[in-house]
Amino acid sequence: MIQVLIIGAGPAGLGAAAVLAQAGAQVTVVERQSQAGGVPRLCGHSPFGMREFHRLMTGQTYTHRLIAEAVAAGARILPDHAVTAIESGPTVRVATPQGEITLTPDRILLATGAREASRAERLLPGERPLGIVTTGALQDLWFARKVLPFRRPVILGSELVAMSAILTCRQAGARPLAVIESSDRPVLPAPLCWLPKVLGIPMLCTTRIEDIVAKDGRLCQLVLRNAAGHVTQIDCDGLVLTGSFRPESGLARLCGLEIDPATGGPVVDQSGRTSRPEIFAAGNLLRGIETAGRCWAEGRAVAQALLADLPPAVLEISVRAGQGVRYVMPQRLTPDARVALPALQIRLDRRARGTLTLTDAAGRRLASFQTASAPERRLTISLADLRLQDAVGPLTLAMEQD
Repeated sequence: MIQVLIIGAGPAGLGAAAVLAQAGAQVTVVERQSQAGGVPRLCGHSPFGMREFHRLMTGQTYTHRLIAEAVAAGARILPDHAVTAIESGPTVRVATPQGEITLTPDRILLATGAREASRAERLLPGERPLGIVTTGALQDLWFARKVLPFRRPVILGSELVAMSAILTCRQAGARPLAVIESSDRPVLPAPLCWLPKVLGIPMLCTTRIEDIVAKDGRLCQLVLRNAAGHVTQIDCDGLVLTGSFRPESGLARLCGLEIDPATGGPVVDQSGRTSRPEIFAAGNLLRGIETAGRCWAEGRAVAQALLADLPPAVLEISVRAGQGVRYVMPQRLTPDARVALPALQIRLDRRARGTLTLTDAAGRRLASFQTASAPERRLTISLADLRLQDAVGPLTLAMEQD
């Protein structure tokens, strides 16, 4: 019986646990938080569950369902367990409430997810008062502790998670005063980005925070500057930092996995296998960020590839981002790998319209298509459509603008 250790109990990890346990594997899921479920466990709003269970759920109900399915399949879930080292073997050292333990699984699946960038990482100017939180911190404060850190916040960012922040604020009784976006339009496409307008919340595009002002240690005002140089002030008592996700790749780096500087996550092939053959990865650790449903599906697909346990191929072709492309993932293609990631997942580095082209080292065009996309929009190229038989690596994906 194959023994699998899954690190991270979010949608990707729990989805993988159910598949592996149903197939007869001995599955242990360790989670450093006190509760399993990842980010959705902190979301008291919908929509979750349509892809997985064909019904609308709140994040908390969805989390309970994922946990129940994994446990019913035979997986063991251990909260308050933090992995401190992954050594050769593999040997995994885990800090628990009772002290350190050592696990020796046959395979490891990393599913540690992603997090929003902090204030320091965003290089925001001004003072550092109380009242500045990420969406995740806001949801933890409200849904887990029933603590509301403000009443009149401003939302920074216009990705999908910004809409989650707005819904959380309204459920808690707070009234967002504005949404700030540095680009010339919302990152989230219509009709999803219409939520602020429907709720009467101004969307301030091409706007940046010029200063953060505090009084008695608490946020009291934001100074904003738009692209035309016009400066305005908003009197508020909170700032929610949304989006700008970073993979939680500290453990992946610690155990020596090859890291893609573009995604911030481990380099993988189309089976989800990392640079250490015994370690696989899935979910938002691979890139920030996809929805819970997509991470769940990806975790299950990588679990199937792990079960196939094909030996790593000697021959592999690397894929790299070229002009106009921020990242491409998976970053390696191996001819005989079990396909868990059936398409190249792509993000552009700016809003652009043109031709996305994949070429090999000999200059041969393997794929191309017309596209118009924003930086955070999902673009894909099906691996089944690529002509890789005579390709000479590395492959380069570039955007040729019209």
